[in-house]
Amino acid sequence: MATLTIRNLSEQTRRALKARAAEHDRSMEAEVREILDDAVGVRVDFIQGWLGDVDQLQLEFTPPERALPRPVDFP
Repeated sequence: MATLTIRNLSEQTRRALKARAAEHDRSMEAEVREILDDAVGVRVDFIQGWLGDVDQLQLEFTPPERALPRPVDFP
């Protein structure tokens, strides 16, 4: 992941970002990421990403052997 530093941001812009982030219930950083993604047309398809991750994790799974419960002896 890359890091971006923005210098000389006006106080008006900072306040507007803070208000917009609060409206969307996220941090200013998350709000700026969303704005930038929208501006350059980046759309992360959560479902496709998740399915891709699951495909990479496909392993052969064998459930463990199960034994019968032991008898209970009541006094």
